[in-house]
Amino acid sequence: MQPFLKWAGGKRWLVSNYKDCIYTEAERYIEPFLGGGAVFFSLDPKKAIIADLNEELINAYLVIRDQPEKVIQQLKSHQRKHNSENNYYYKIRDQSPRTSASKASRFIYLNRTCFNGLYRVNLNGKFNVPKGTKNSVIMESDDFIRMSAYLQKATIEYQDFSASLRKAGAKDFVFIDPPYTVKHNMNNFVKYNETIFSWRDQERLADCAYEAACAGARVLISNADHPSIHKLYSRRIWRRVVVNRNSVIASDSNCRKETTELLISNYLNNQGEQVQVRS
Repeated sequence: MQPFLKWAGGKRWLVSNYKDCIYTEAERYIEPFLGGGAVFFSLDPKKAIIADLNEELINAYLVIRDQPEKVIQQLKSHQRKHNSENNYYYKIRDQSPRTSASKASRFIYLNRTCFNGLYRVNLNGKFNVPKGTKNSVIMESDDFIRMSAYLQKATIEYQDFSASLRKAGAKDFVFIDPPYTVKHNMNNFVKYNETIFSWRDQERLADCAYEAACAGARVLISNADHPSIHKLYSRRIWRRVVVNRNSVIASDSNCRKETTELLISNYLNNQGEQVQVRS
């Protein structure tokens, strides 16, 4: 199942190129920074807790779970009007729908037609990304009915990561993909929705992840390949593996270069192979 969103920092590359690093034997899956949900949809777990602190994002998942037919109907309407009305994108961007279904379809429409699939809001919490070059609102991969069935098995929460990680224990697989804030760098100003995901949040996350691992959960973290992150996860319980991927953020494909990211886990060895972990 393909994610329905294009999400900055999404993990389709991880699912495609490093699938062997993803633990598949857990009874429950927990993801506190859901975003596009690439790992969740690739696993289709029997039980899951999926969460994020982006209220519009979580609303979209809830509506797809509970009202997939309305999402399909409203996206088809957006597709017709996007192609026939001038400045339709900006008209919808400026709206504040009242119903949860209308909010969800607007969110998906803007994600698919805005510049580079970015999610960005101004100081008033208003989405302010300009129109992009893509005009497809309906995708060939869309199967919201099937996606609804996937989501029926998940508890979907709008909450801070700490609330999700406190629930982790033996027989759980926890995948953590936070904003890539690093110490002593402008990345300290990366926004986690309407708030700043600071270096202190990274430290708090490291403590929560450690507690989840000590409780017996298999934990996989994707983070920046930066000395401050290596140091933050230097406890003996963690294994750190540097992996390669292509950057997909730049608008010009010629500027998209290979980069590295850091995988941190309590069940991989230094080559990224899974090893037995006692619960």
